[in-house]
Amino acid sequence: MSSLVRDEADEDGTTGGGAPGGGAGGAARPGDGAGCGRYRREDLARAAGVKERNLRYYQERGLLPPPRREGRICWYSEEHLVRLRLISDLLGRGYTVNGIGELLRAWEDGGGLPQLLGLERAMVRDWVQEEPVTMTTAELVELFGPAATAEDTRRAARLGYVSIDGDLVTHRNRRLLEATLALVRQGVPLAEILDAADLLQAQAAALADRFVGLFRRHVIGPEGLERLSASQLDHIAGAAADLRPVAGEVVAAEFARAMALRMEAEVAELLGRER
Repeated sequence: MSSLVRDEADEDGTTGGGAPGGGAGGAARPGDGAGCGRYRREDLARAAGVKERNLRYYQERGLLPPPRREGRICWYSEEHLVRLRLISDLLGRGYTVNGIGELLRAWEDGGGLPQLLGLERAMVRDWVQEEPVTMTTAELVELFGPAATAEDTRRAARLGYVSIDGDLVTHRNRRLLEATLALVRQGVPLAEILDAADLLQAQAAALADRFVGLFRRHVIGPEGLERLSASQLDHIAGAAADLRPVAGEVVAAEFARAMALRMEAEVAELLGRER
């Protein structure tokens, strides 16, 4: 099962992305223009997980293009957000600010920066498509009845399936919530469903590591992205987009086959016992 929204402290000590129904990327509040790919300064900083003063510093050092002004308001775009994430990634890999500036200029001079930013979007975006569900704690209790305990809710939060904000509880994925309810109504204890979810998360993480490792070694190559041309970056972005449905189909097909074999064995055992 996919991980769900949790309240996590960002680097300046505030919480990001924890509002019920919000996305893990810290999307801006409704009405501020971010839904159209536009961000005010504070919302861009929150979405990228950086401090506002860092954002201003990156602009002063030429790492970040200036925003577009409308009257007294400065609007930042999705491209600013992607570039900020790229800067954060490079900093995390040990690059200095000066080194990042040189790298960005080299990519820009070679015409590869748009392809690099497109690659980031292709590799990161659209893997998770979920519909969150928000309810009060009273509604949650009514939904699950005595099958769910307070400890079950706390454990679901630790596993990332729900986030709790005061009296509101948000489950990030409506389909997972409905599947859980269906199992509970068939008599499966919620604690055991969470045991299975814990195991499934670990197995999914191992599969993701394997797929990403294969992609890194055989598609991107050992030298990483720094020396790749614009056409090579375009090729990798296309390969990343192709990987998304293929990976999902492979996992779904293998799980369906494993379930069919296991259910066949279970039925055979049950019939054997009856004889």
